[in-house]
Amino acid sequence: MIRKRATKRKAIDNEVCAVTILGEPASKANSRRIVRIGERVRSIKSHKALNYAKGFEIQCPTRKEIFEEDVAIAMKIFYRSRRPDLDESLILDLLENKVYKNDRLVKYKSIEHGLDKEEPRTIIVISKLGNKELVVNKLKEILDIEKEE
Repeated sequence: MIRKRATKRKAIDNEVCAVTILGEPASKANSRRIVRIGERVRSIKSHKALNYAKGFEIQCPTRKEIFEEDVAIAMKIFYRSRRPDLDESLILDLLENKVYKNDRLVKYKSIEHGLDKEEPRTIIVISKLGNKELVVNKLKEILDIEKEE
């Protein structure tokens, strides 16, 4: 069932594109660790953030023509518990050069928190800024379909 969900919403080249990424994202603000490299101290991504980024890279297709204009994004992030902060910033960074040129193009965001202990995931819907109502409605439609399954 996990595979089915992950592959059936890869409508990434549509005008309103949607994708589901399995796994629980790390909070970008809380996902750094301090390491010493030689004589220098550096701040790098945590193991959780690095692992999520690897999984994201495998699961998220690249649009044939990435958005180069302002975009609207709606997403629902399902966490295993209530503990993590709702933080989409790592996801926005990972979408760069896959769906849009740069995350600075994101001019509208609708981000929701969800709970799913068995299958943490993020449902992402993106389109041009002028389609922001379609983006929000498409996310609601996907969530309604999931409820029925």
